[in-house]
Amino acid sequence: MPTNQTREPIVAANWKMNTTPTEGTTLAREILAQHLPSTVQVVLCPPATSLTTVAQVVQGTAISIGAQHVYWETSGAFTGEISVSMLAGIASYVIVGHSERRRLFGETDRDVQLKTQAIHLAGLTPIVAVGESLEERDSGHTHTVIRRQVSSVFQALTPNEAGSSVIAYEPVWAIGTGRNASPDQAQDAIGWIRETVAIAHGSDVADRVRIQYGGSVTSENCVDLLRRDGIDGALVGGASLDATHFATIVLAAA
Repeated sequence: MPTNQTREPIVAANWKMNTTPTEGTTLAREILAQHLPSTVQVVLCPPATSLTTVAQVVQGTAISIGAQHVYWETSGAFTGEISVSMLAGIASYVIVGHSERRRLFGETDRDVQLKTQAIHLAGLTPIVAVGESLEERDSGHTHTVIRRQVSSVFQALTPNEAGSSVIAYEPVWAIGTGRNASPDQAQDAIGWIRETVAIAHGSDVADRVRIQYGGSVTSENCVDLLRRDGIDGALVGGASLDATHFATIVLAAA
């Protein structure tokens, strides 16, 4: 498999249900002021209410915008949902399958598959999140869970769609808990993810897929995680709400 240096690293900031449009604008400006390295793709994923305002702040820069959620239908009576066409010209990336969406809102593997296909059809790039719960890890089912989540999405994609996707390995037990996977645990799981993509589409496609680590990534633990071969960046939650801490993580990915 290629080393990290042959795939452009990608670090995405998932602000979750934080920041008003005014706060998001301020935070985006603070991040821009950090003089981030050009060798890392940086993606800011604000709440839907802040997508347009944050996009205006980063317009003309190397920073991209990502949405946190999307629905697979193009339009219709789906109160509160956002379609991919509504993101056109605003976002380039969309997070899909985040464990909070799976756990709190009942999203299934099939839902994630349909959303990922819709994202690709719209010319956007999905960040497909996968990961096991603490119970699943402790019972020795990590590999099985990851294989199922990845296969259910990537077997439904074309090779080109699969290769241009981003995957985020986010162990559920590490999200927002302050407990992150060890570098060995993260590297092993990401290796299984890449193998699963290879089973569906071959090693050439699997070599192209960028795979991030997510789950309590901080400015303190990022270097040990991101220097591991095969880990192509990070999906950052709480630490992305601090411009200085986020910049440290981006630098580590470089």
